[in-house]
Amino acid sequence: MALGISQEELAARAQLHRTYVGDIERGKRNLSLVNMVKVADALGKKLSDLVRDMERHLRKSGVER
Repeated sequence: MALGISQEELAARAQLHRTYVGDIERGKRNLSLVNMVKVADALGKKLSDLVRDMERHLRKSGVER
């Protein structure tokens, strides 16, 4: 959302199917490491930064891992 792009645009940038990206967002799919890197690259971030951001978000929201 911060980039102002749609799931379809993210999917195109990551070279993944748009329904796959939607399933990822809804938590219906587990990503392979290869696809995690593709998504990170499509977002212009390093995978390590995305993981760190997710950990911070989970801690703030009180979601258990």
